[in-house]
Amino acid sequence: MTLNSLLIAGCIALSLTACQDTITHKQNVELVKASNTAIESLANMLQIQYEQVDNRPSEYCDKTIENGNCFEAKLHIKASGAVNVDGWKIYFSQITPIQQALSDEFTITHVNGDLHVIELKEAFKGFKAGETKTITFYANFWSLSHSDAIPNYILVNHNEYAKVITSTKPTVDPETGLELLPHVVPYSDYERQFKRTENDETQWLTAERLFERNTKYDFSPYLKDENKQVAQHIIPTPTQATFSQTQQLDISQGLRFNLNGVSEKGVTAAIERLKLLGITTSASGIAVNLNLSPTKDGSQGSYRLAINANEINISATDDSGVFYALQSLASLYQVNNTTLPIGQVNDAPHYEFRGVLVDVARNFRDKAFILKLLDQMAAYKLNKLHLHLADDEGWRLEIPSLEELTDVASKRCFDLSEQQCLMPQLGAGIDTSSQVNGFYSVDDYQEILKFASARHIQVIPSLDMPGHSRAAIKAMQARYNKYIKQGDKQKAEQFLLYDPLDTTVYSSVQHYNDNTINVCLDSSYEFIREVIEQVKIIHNEAQHPLTRYHIGADETAGAWVSSPACTEFIKQNNLPFTKAEQLGSYFIERVSNMLADMNIEIAAWSDGLSHTNPNNMPDIVQGNSWDLLMWNGHQRAHQFTNRNWQVVVSSPDVLYFDFPYEADPQEHGYYWASRHINTEKVFQFMPDNLPAHAEFWLDREDKPYTADDTIIKNDAGEVEFAPLAKGKQFIGIQGQLWSENTRTNNMAEYKLFPRLLSLAQRAWHKAQWALPYDHNGFVYSRNTQRFTPSLKQQRDQQWLTFAASLGLKEFNKLERANVHFRIANAGAKIENGMLYANVAYPGLLIEYMQAGGQWQTYNAPVKVTQDVWVRSKLPISGRVSRTLKVTQP
Repeated sequence: MTLNSLLIAGCIALSLTACQDTITHKQNVELVKASNTAIESLANMLQIQYEQVDNRPSEYCDKTIENGNCFEAKLHIKASGAVNVDGWKIYFSQITPIQQALSDEFTITHVNGDLHVIELKEAFKGFKAGETKTITFYANFWSLSHSDAIPNYILVNHNEYAKVITSTKPTVDPETGLELLPHVVPYSDYERQFKRTENDETQWLTAERLFERNTKYDFSPYLKDENKQVAQHIIPTPTQATFSQTQQLDISQGLRFNLNGVSEKGVTAAIERLKLLGITTSASGIAVNLNLSPTKDGSQGSYRLAINANEINISATDDSGVFYALQSLASLYQVNNTTLPIGQVNDAPHYEFRGVLVDVARNFRDKAFILKLLDQMAAYKLNKLHLHLADDEGWRLEIPSLEELTDVASKRCFDLSEQQCLMPQLGAGIDTSSQVNGFYSVDDYQEILKFASARHIQVIPSLDMPGHSRAAIKAMQARYNKYIKQGDKQKAEQFLLYDPLDTTVYSSVQHYNDNTINVCLDSSYEFIREVIEQVKIIHNEAQHPLTRYHIGADETAGAWVSSPACTEFIKQNNLPFTKAEQLGSYFIERVSNMLADMNIEIAAWSDGLSHTNPNNMPDIVQGNSWDLLMWNGHQRAHQFTNRNWQVVVSSPDVLYFDFPYEADPQEHGYYWASRHINTEKVFQFMPDNLPAHAEFWLDREDKPYTADDTIIKNDAGEVEFAPLAKGKQFIGIQGQLWSENTRTNNMAEYKLFPRLLSLAQRAWHKAQWALPYDHNGFVYSRNTQRFTPSLKQQRDQQWLTFAASLGLKEFNKLERANVHFRIANAGAKIENGMLYANVAYPGLLIEYMQAGGQWQTYNAPVKVTQDVWVRSKLPISGRVSRTLKVTQP
């Protein structure tokens, strides 16, 4: 850098105020401009690498946190040219707080949430050209995946001029379409980098291990011309279906729909999907007669489908049943084919609630993404979209009367005051127009609602409270400041969500110290009422009534303890408690009844609901049970169901789709409940019998666990948990896509699909192989073996048919809809100089490449002489899976 730049930067480092006596205004402007230019240059010059080193606890770990578990990582900072300027710092996101950093020249401090800052010590000596400086740090818990290393480090000067360091920006793999993190050093050491603890038995799913696992799949019968199983297979599986083995209906002339009084609005979306897949409509086409009439089952969504020699007849209890029958027709259809199997289908859903949660709060997903998702949910008969619209990192729905919610809290940039935007948590960067930022206008949201209605899907909005509410709190703080400046104190305090005098020190699960609405302020409840009334109006105008609302109510982290407002609130109100810690349950009860008075049913997460008094809650309560099965999570689900609450099973062990598909550090996602949830595991789920999974699933370290479903009493001899009472059942299941590290639409679709199809299978269809629930109670483990070899054989055989249908039928349909689903990796091994490869779904191509060579199609074992890489490939689009290396033995 030039001497002038150094003088300028030095002056700014000291503060511009100190230079005012000698610098004119014009010079001051030039100083600022030059300093900002220096930051831009430095952002391009610094090369940062993140290296996870060791998950094993060491002497540097805080012994008071999770048994002293912490991991060691290194930040390598290299400068391509000489750097002599100081007065800068780097903000970056790190999932868990850093306990301490070891460096002679840098410090690392936790700011809030996942945000940390690297600052220069007085001993900082600058960089020589090409020099690398390393900061070793120790952070809470473990780091087990490349995606833990959050991108977009932000370089800042004393003017708060910010620039993302180029070397830390994510990129997109042009072949897979997946996000890449070039600043992450790849893992190589199983013992130090991949294991959670010394006793962790999770195996890295290498190409060789994947090959061995894939050998259990024999798809050869499904590839024979005479095999009818795939052609006659419907996803999700119907209650009853019988097809001819010899007759087919020719639909080459298209279809002709006779509505017979069925609402055209209720079936148009299904007919449009048939067109997308290649089935035309024509006046001379095969007649499809739609009728409303009672079905044998009679439940909502039930239907009868008859494909005859010269026509197709559909009868259903309601419009949704007709719609689902048409989707079953689409499921039978094979892209580029002109026939349908002749047969009869009688069908009805197993669960009333068949849901998907999409978190658009942490990282935004645009309207087009949601509309595409709704189309695919409808295709597989899912009927509830739980739209998570607000959290600590963002507010995503326009509320016309509270413009600050979207003006401030829908975007992240660099603003320490957080009066213009939120700080860039989760590696959001500083570009307010990036795809991780944004919100749905009223028009956008109403378009989503109308689109959902046309597909018989209910949208259940969620604006999390009282925890997970930092975005709202900061927005209302900005509103407060605006009106205080205008001298309108009453309006400023109208919707204030925090007590300015509260000195409580707390840390949420996501490490925020200011993310919980103060439940002792009248203004907090005024805010909630205003928001809900506005959302209700928006829904009504879209003719999609707001009948159920999810308040979240989870993970409230010890706030309000030192709030004067809460001390006074408890004194002034006749409450059945005296401790501020108990105010969380009061809040849930009060808001639940507020909603009930507005004819809105309450939904919330199980941990928050568990603290409430059932006698103070409304008659209808939806509880999302997200307690871990490996830690007796079934007990809470049974407890809530036994008190007549509507339980939606949302078990993280199997239904959190932000978790990795496989145990591989390159597989994207969080993993706190499971290291691997692939599509087959979701298919294996028996949601009617939660504890029984202990017989064949493992815990988060791939070790056996025990599930106790007997009567559990507390110290006072009172029954705390008991088996599910006879006649009681869950209302449904829900798959969750949380978005903390999901920054692109492609990554979101990759995580959802094809797992969403297995979710639909389990939500709609009760498997015959599923182990019946024992209402007498039982303690399940690997040793009990109630899930017999015969049931396992039935399950695994049905998975083969399901997987064959995915590979040979459904993947083509997802491609037609431009869905970026996950392509399964190819497995491979080298034995006696020969490469053997396989893949978990038929219909996918396999390719291999030797070092320095080109990709070649794998058809049979082939001789190789050096290390090899393998991947699978879609035959139509050519999109490929991630690449796995196969090592010469």
